[in-house]
Amino acid sequence: MSHNEDFAIIAKPGDKVSDLSTPRPIIDEDRLAANIARVQSYMDKHSLNFRPHIKTHKIPALAAAQIAAGARGINCQKITEAEVFAAAGFDDILITFNILGAEKLARLAALNDRIAALKVVADSAVTVDGLAAHFASRKPLTVLVECDTGGGRCGVQTPAEAAALAARIAAAPSLVFGGLLTYPKIGGAAEVERFASETLALLKAAGIDCPVVSNGGTPSLFDAHLVTSATEHRAGTYIYNDRSMVRAGHCTEDDCAMHVLATVVSRPTADRAVIDAGSKSLTSDLLGFADFGTVVGYPEGVITGLSEEHGVIDLSRCNGKRPEIGEKIRIIPNHTCVISNLFDTMVFHRDGVVTRVEEVAARGLVW
Repeated sequence: MSHNEDFAIIAKPGDKVSDLSTPRPIIDEDRLAANIARVQSYMDKHSLNFRPHIKTHKIPALAAAQIAAGARGINCQKITEAEVFAAAGFDDILITFNILGAEKLARLAALNDRIAALKVVADSAVTVDGLAAHFASRKPLTVLVECDTGGGRCGVQTPAEAAALAARIAAAPSLVFGGLLTYPKIGGAAEVERFASETLALLKAAGIDCPVVSNGGTPSLFDAHLVTSATEHRAGTYIYNDRSMVRAGHCTEDDCAMHVLATVVSRPTADRAVIDAGSKSLTSDLLGFADFGTVVGYPEGVITGLSEEHGVIDLSRCNGKRPEIGEKIRIIPNHTCVISNLFDTMVFHRDGVVTRVEEVAARGLVW
């Protein structure tokens, strides 16, 4: 179905989850609310501003719940995502991606005109100069310097480079230096603090104010207080949680709000079940696992392979009852964020009864 699919065909409040057609992600309302409250409470305790990353859910109603709980603005990954959330009334948006090219810059400028507090990142003079040129004679754009503190993705490599790029931003009449940002490696709090504190000292010596130090990531979530220079933290996956977060020790399976509901469509052998959830329903992200999710109720079952429409479960380690043809099972995915981009809608439930259906409004918006 398209983005215009009839929600009533998917589910309506009062329906039983057990009656839903599959494959279908389902979200437990109580676990969702508890995850939001738990993380916001931690941030409040440590006097950190919290900026949720909405790429996990892509749903304005969930971002509104995060803001209502105390979050300060939202984090988007791409311009088109940010446009959807701006249209939904959010006006403090950080886009954590280097933005290049005439078409993207034009859309960015239009977005900057629409909302009060748009911010972007940059990690090179090329990106900064492109922003500065495009925003000349326009409403100034706030830019943060992205720093590589061990994550090995984007970011300037040294505090000296960070300070130099900050000075370049500050010197551009069309730009405003907004601060520093990083997405660190897991367990990298000490390295983040070292990089941030050294950069802050260089900026102070240069007379450049640094209003924000933005740290990030659900994997680093409960180490956020160890980065004493940080003023805010960004995280996304925590709202649903997933198998990788269980492995990291940040939650238990009982904290995983998202399950993928699937039906056993074949039992070709005693040791093999085939489900109707393949790579178009379950992410093929392994994230270091050898298989593709945890089968709730059958933890010894191993999802060994995915084709587009089929998932294969090895049942050879299962003792006792095994899933039968027609049985609906729940799967905790390795990585929830990808699941959100595979479906037009999310079905929410409480105690197995549907409460609402929400459109995944920013689905597929990847530039």
